[in-house]
Amino acid sequence: MTLVDLDGLLACLEFEDLGDGRWTAPHLQLDYRRIFGGQLLAQAVVLADASAPEKAVRSLSCVFPREGSLDEPLEYRVEAVHDGRSFATRRITGAQGDRVCLVAQASLHVAEEGPEHGDPPPDVGLPGDAEPTDLSMVPWPCRVVDGVDLGDRGVGPAEFRFWTRVDRELPDDPAVHQALLAHATDLTVIGTALRPHEGLSQADSTVRLATAVTAHQIVFHRAFRLDDWCLVDQCSPVAAGARAFGVGNVFDADGRLVASFTQESMVRPIVPDEDHERREDTP
Repeated sequence: MTLVDLDGLLACLEFEDLGDGRWTAPHLQLDYRRIFGGQLLAQAVVLADASAPEKAVRSLSCVFPREGSLDEPLEYRVEAVHDGRSFATRRITGAQGDRVCLVAQASLHVAEEGPEHGDPPPDVGLPGDAEPTDLSMVPWPCRVVDGVDLGDRGVGPAEFRFWTRVDRELPDDPAVHQALLAHATDLTVIGTALRPHEGLSQADSTVRLATAVTAHQIVFHRAFRLDDWCLVDQCSPVAAGARAFGVGNVFDADGRLVASFTQESMVRPIVPDEDHERREDTP
């Protein structure tokens, strides 16, 4: 069951200017009362883009020091670290009081011409060959290659591929497409990392495993539209020391590599101890 709707997610990208470089925006409302990391990624993209009108976001690196609560607003601050003729850098902090939930650095760049190449997409067929799947936090159609179920506790390779497309026309603003893609890349990396581990899956998060995304980076290589099919191809090359690491590439409908991302997360067994269970699930 999809837990959010597209209109609600787009509403999260509408910011209120609080003055003095401070901003706020609505939350995605969820039953578990914790701010979804994809929302923070999407909001950081939009804030960075708005801060440098002649440039576009090319990379965003985020860490999530603490989880955020849906019960209070999040206040963002945007700092202009650098403004050059072709590049700019922004530092974005999101906090609830003295509790910092997001620290991000964005690099922005004007559109320029230069030599181009790109790895080809994996040979996985067409979107129609993949299985329609509800990814719960992605409020638009997704089709999973080979019908992989990240809730399956059987053993499989640490790989996951899915086609995704917003099923209505989006605004032409590239930052909207970037923000929605960033949101979608936050969801399935932990589940991908758990596939090689028999008896475990993303269904065990908060039940047998304490999990939390601790860092996420996304790089935008080319312009794309998310209201056309894109293929997300991700894998987890390593899990060690109660941390999982994943990498992914995103290809558009023409097979062009348009974005790449990495994610580090905390994945550790829940110890059945009252004191332990009361501790935060983030570093």
